[in-house]
Amino acid sequence: MENHKINSVQEIVPGLSIIHSNHLEDLRKVAAGWIKAHPLKVLETEQFIVQSNGMAQWLKLALADDDGCGISAGLEVHLPGRYVWTAYRSVLGNDSIPVDSPYDRDRLVWRFFRLLPLLSEEEAFLPLNRFLEHDEDQRKQYQLACHLADLYDQYQVYRADWLEDWSKGKDRLKTGRGEPVELPLEHKWQAQLWRRLKNDIPTQFQEIGRADLHQRFLRQIAQMDHRPDTLPPRVMVFGISSLPQQVLETLHAVSRLCQVLLFVHNPCRHFWADIIEDRDLLRIEHARHRSKDSMPDPLDPELLHQHANPLLAAWGKQGRDYIGLLYGYDEPDTYQQQFAQIDLFDDFIAQGTNGSLLQQVQQAILDLVPLPGEKEDKQQVTEDDLSISFQLAHSRQREVEILQDQLLHCFETIECLNPRDVIVMTPDIEAYAPHIEAVFGNLAFHDSRFIPFTIADKPGRESVPLLKALEKLLHLPDSRMAVSDIMDLLEVPAFRNRFGVKEADLPKLHQWIKGAGISWGLNPDQRTGFGLPPGLEQNTWEFGLKRMLLGYAVGKAQEWNGIEPYDEVGGLEAALIGPLAAVIEQMESLWKILSRPGSPEQWCLRIRSLAKNCFLPEESRDRLILNRLDEVLDNWLDACTQAELDRELTLAVVRDFFLGMIIQSSISQRFLAGMVNFGTLMPMRAIPFKVVCLLGMNDKEFPRSHPPLDFDLMAQKGLYRPGDRSRREDDRYLFLEALLSAREKFYISYVGRDVRDNSPRMPSVLVGQLRDYISAGWSLEDCGDDDNEKNTLIDQLTCIHPLQPFGSAYFLKTQPRLFTYAHEWRSSLEVKESGIIEDSLEKTLFDEILNLGSLIRFVKNPVKYFFNQSLSIYFDQIRVVSQDQEPFVLDALAPFGLGNQLLEAGLSADPAQMQTAVLKEAERLTRTGELPMAGFGLLAAQQLSEPVMLMLKHHQTLLSKWPLKCDPMEISIPLDPERSLLTALDDWLDRLYQTDSPDALPRFGRWEFYPKSILDKKGNVLRIYCLIPLWIRHVSGCAQGINLASFLVAPDGIASLDPLEPAKAMEILMTLIEQFWTGLTRPLAVTARTGIAYVDALMTKDAQTAKSKALKTYEGDGFQSQGELGYDPYLQRAFPDFDALWQARDNSFERLCQTLYKPLVNAVRKEA
Repeated sequence: MENHKINSVQEIVPGLSIIHSNHLEDLRKVAAGWIKAHPLKVLETEQFIVQSNGMAQWLKLALADDDGCGISAGLEVHLPGRYVWTAYRSVLGNDSIPVDSPYDRDRLVWRFFRLLPLLSEEEAFLPLNRFLEHDEDQRKQYQLACHLADLYDQYQVYRADWLEDWSKGKDRLKTGRGEPVELPLEHKWQAQLWRRLKNDIPTQFQEIGRADLHQRFLRQIAQMDHRPDTLPPRVMVFGISSLPQQVLETLHAVSRLCQVLLFVHNPCRHFWADIIEDRDLLRIEHARHRSKDSMPDPLDPELLHQHANPLLAAWGKQGRDYIGLLYGYDEPDTYQQQFAQIDLFDDFIAQGTNGSLLQQVQQAILDLVPLPGEKEDKQQVTEDDLSISFQLAHSRQREVEILQDQLLHCFETIECLNPRDVIVMTPDIEAYAPHIEAVFGNLAFHDSRFIPFTIADKPGRESVPLLKALEKLLHLPDSRMAVSDIMDLLEVPAFRNRFGVKEADLPKLHQWIKGAGISWGLNPDQRTGFGLPPGLEQNTWEFGLKRMLLGYAVGKAQEWNGIEPYDEVGGLEAALIGPLAAVIEQMESLWKILSRPGSPEQWCLRIRSLAKNCFLPEESRDRLILNRLDEVLDNWLDACTQAELDRELTLAVVRDFFLGMIIQSSISQRFLAGMVNFGTLMPMRAIPFKVVCLLGMNDKEFPRSHPPLDFDLMAQKGLYRPGDRSRREDDRYLFLEALLSAREKFYISYVGRDVRDNSPRMPSVLVGQLRDYISAGWSLEDCGDDDNEKNTLIDQLTCIHPLQPFGSAYFLKTQPRLFTYAHEWRSSLEVKESGIIEDSLEKTLFDEILNLGSLIRFVKNPVKYFFNQSLSIYFDQIRVVSQDQEPFVLDALAPFGLGNQLLEAGLSADPAQMQTAVLKEAERLTRTGELPMAGFGLLAAQQLSEPVMLMLKHHQTLLSKWPLKCDPMEISIPLDPERSLLTALDDWLDRLYQTDSPDALPRFGRWEFYPKSILDKKGNVLRIYCLIPLWIRHVSGCAQGINLASFLVAPDGIASLDPLEPAKAMEILMTLIEQFWTGLTRPLAVTARTGIAYVDALMTKDAQTAKSKALKTYEGDGFQSQGELGYDPYLQRAFPDFDALWQARDNSFERLCQTLYKPLVNAVRKEA
C-alpha cells in the first residue's frame, strides 16, 4: 500500500499490531514503509518471522528495492520455532537455557534410540516391543525413535498441557475446551514414556523442555518492566498462514516489551471464522472485530452457512482457524491510531470493469459471495477468457511439453510478462524434475523458444554428483560392486580426482574392464555375502585385475597359474591400471570397515576417513558439501553424547540418518532467481505471480496423503484444537493461496487420460470442486448453460491434448486451443498416412566403385540400406549388453561370436587335432570369463562345441574334394554405364579351395559357415535368406570367370550353389546392381524374407496362396510370429503394412521379388 497509510511515529512503541490484507504485495509495502518510517537504532537488527525461504527472499528483494528501503541489510529471518526458543533464552537468561535443548527433536531421536531396548522387559511398553521384534539391523528401532521424537516434539508445541499433566503423574488428556479426559488404556505408555524420558535427562536440564519453559517464560515476562538487551525491539511476522497457540502466546507476551507486527494474508474481508465446524471452540469476541473502523459490518452468524463462499468453506479451514485464533489476541484500539488503515482489503476487479473469470472468482472469495440461486443470476464470461484453464495430458512428460507451449503463448499474449513473473508448482518436484530438464533444458540459449528456468526444492543427490557417490559408498556392504557401480563412481569428478583418473580415461578403462571379463563382486569373499559358495572368483574385480596385470607383464602368452592374460593393456595407457587397482583396493577396505557395527565416535572417524580417501573436490559446491558433512558429524556426535548413547550402531542406522541430514541440507533453494520458478507446493510458496501454474493435480496425488501415526493422540476424534496442523488441510489451503496469488492466469494441468487406452482419469478433488464451482456460478456470454449445454463454459476452459507432441491436431488448426511451437514435428505430417515415401533422391554423391559388402547389405534389406546409406538415418536399437551380470546361459548370438572362436580354433588345427583344439579354446574362453562359471560353463562349452564339431566334419567332407587352400582372388568387373553410373565392382574373394586335379570340375570350391539349422524335417533348405551373402559372392566369382561351387555349411547339413556360366552370372549381377542403383534414390518395395517366401511359394502354389504366405511372413500370424515388419523399424517407417508394400510404385513388389530373389531360390539345393 502507499506510505500515507502509515502514521509516522518517532519511537518504537511496544504492542501487538495485526494488519490484514488480501494482497501480499500490499502487506509487503506496509512492512517496508514501516521500517523506512520507523528505523531502529544503529546496530539493531530487524527480526522477521516467516514460514519459508521463498517468502524471506521475496521480502528481502522488496526491502532492497528503491520503493522500499533501498537496501536489505541488518535483517534476520527466523522460523517460528527458532524465534520462540530465542525469546525463551532472552527472558529466562542465556546462561540457564542452553542454545540447544535436550528436548529438541534431533536430540530426542538418539535418547529414544538408547531407551527403547531398556523398555523391552516392561509390560507397559508391550506395543513398542512388538514392533521391535526381528530387528537385526536396528532399522526398526531407529524408525520408531524418529517417530517418537517427532510426536513428542509436536506435543511440546501443540499439547504442552498434556505433557505438564503427564509429568505430574496425571495420565489424562484435555480437549480443546479444557475438559480432562482419561488417557485410553492402550495409550498409557505415552505418559509413562514421557516420564521415563524426563527422568533420563540430567536433573539440571529436566525442566527446560518447551512445555516447561513456556509457562516459566509467560510468568517471567509478565513481571518484567523493561526489555532485556537480548530481546530485539521489533519483530515482524509476515505472511504465515498458521501458527500454534503456543507461538501466538509467546508473541503476545513479547509485545509487552517489544513491537510485534503480524502481517496476515486474509482471503476474505468479512469475519468468516464461524463458517467452520465446531465454531464454538474459537470463542471469538465479535466486539473486537466490530471495533475496526475499516472492516465492513459483520454478517449475521446464523446466515454465515447460507452466505458462505463454497471454495472458502471447502479449502479455508486452516486459515479460518488461524484468523480465529488471532482475534483472541487482537486489540485494535491499542494500535489503530498508528495506522491510517489496518485492514487493507482491495478489490481484485478494477472499478468500471467486469474483470476476468479469475478476478471474479477471487472477488467472490474476498466478498464471501455465495453461488447464485438462479441460472439467470450467473455471471457471464467471454469466449476468449482463459484466465483459468485446465490442461489434460496423458503423462507427466506430456504435461511439461504442453506447459512449455502454453508459456510461450503467454509470453506472446500477456503484456510485459517476464520469466520471473511465472511460477510452476507441483506436489512432487522430484518426480517432475527430469521431465522439466528434458523439455525446458533441451533448447539452446539462442533459440527463440528458450525459457530460462530454475528448479527449487530438488534433492541434492539429484543434482550434485558427489552426494550420489557418497550415498553409493555408504551402501557398499549391500552392493554387488558391479561394473556400473564402479563406473558410476568414476563419473563423479571429486571421486575421480582422488585416484588420478581423468574423464578422457574412462572409455579406455571401460574397454579393459569389459575385455577382462569383469561383471560384479570385489572378490570371492564378498560374493559369499550374497549366498554364493566360496571360491568363485571368475568375473570379479580381483579376477579381472589379475588378467590385466598378467597381460601387461607377459603380453599375449599362455595362461599362468590358471590366469588367462588380457593383453590389451600396454603402452603409455598401462599406467591407468594403478589407479583402477587403487579404487578396488579402497572399495575392499571400505567394505570391511563399513560392514562392522561401531560406536558414534567410530562412525564419525570412518565417515571422515571415507570422505578424505575417496574425494578430492575442485568445485566450491563439493567443498561446501564436505564442510557440511563435518558439521553434521559434529552435531550428531554432540547429540549422541548428550543422549549418553554408548551402544554400537549398524551401518543401516547411521546411513539413514546421515544421508537424510546431508541431502536435506543440500536441497536446492534457488527460488525467485529471475527465471521461471519450478518448485514444490509448500506453505507460503504462494507469493503473487502474474501466471501461476499447477502440474500433477491428479486424483489421490493432491491433496497429498499423510496419514497420522496410529498413536498420535492429537489426531484422535474429539481432541482437535484450532491451530493444529493437518497435511491434507494444508494442501487445501495451499490450493486456495495459489488461486488467490495469480494475477493474470491460473493454469491447472493433470493427467486426465490413460496413456494406454485413452480412458478418462479423474483430477484432484480440489480441481473437481473448482470446476463445479465455476460451472454453477458462471456461463458463457450469450450462451446460457441450459440442460443440453450444461458444461459449455467448462468445456471452453478445458483442453484435452493429443497423446504425442507430434499429434496432427496441433498442425491442422481445426482447434484453436491446440497449438505447438515445436515446429520440428511439422515434417511428420508431410508423409502420407500410408507411410510410403513417393519422392526420389537425386543420384549424386555416391561412390562410383561398388564393393561386395555394400551389395550384400542392399540385397539383404533394400529399405534399410536406403535409409542408412542415402539418408544417414539409423533406426536400429543399439544392443546394450549389461556387464553387471555374469553369464549363466548363452544368448542367441553366442553361436556366431563365441562359437566362431571355437570354429576358427578347429580350422587352424590339423585334422586329427581339431576336437582337441576346440576343447582347449573352450577352456580358454572359460578362463577369460566369457563362459558361465562352474557347471554352467561346462554345459555352455558343450552347447557351443557340438555344432562346431558337426560343421568341422562337413568341412572335412568338402576339403576332400577341394584340398588345396588358395590365396584370395581379386574381383574386378567393369559395369555397363548404360545400366548404372557405377563404373566397377571391385573386391576380393577369400575362403577359396581348389582341386588337386587340373581336370576336375568345378575347379574351385568355396564355403561359409552358419552355426544354426538351415534344413527342415524333410531335408529341404529352410533358411534361403541366410545364403544371400554366399550367393552374392558366388555370382561375382562366376561373373569374374572363376569355375566355382559355393556351399553354406551348417550343423545339420550343407546347402550348395552350382557353378554359373560367366555370361549368366554377369546378367544376374548387372540386374542386382541396376536395382542397387535405383535403391539408392528411394526405398524399394521389397524385403528379403518376404520376397523369398513369395517366390518360393510361387514355384509350387498359385498366386493367391503365395501372396498369403508373403503376408504372413511380413506381418506375422498375430500369435507366435511378429513377422518381418515387427522387428524392422525401417519397414515400419516406409511400408507400415503389407498392403502398403504390395501396392507401392505400380505394384513393383512382384517384379522386384522376381528380379532380386528368384535366381537365388532357383539355384540353391541341398548337398547330398
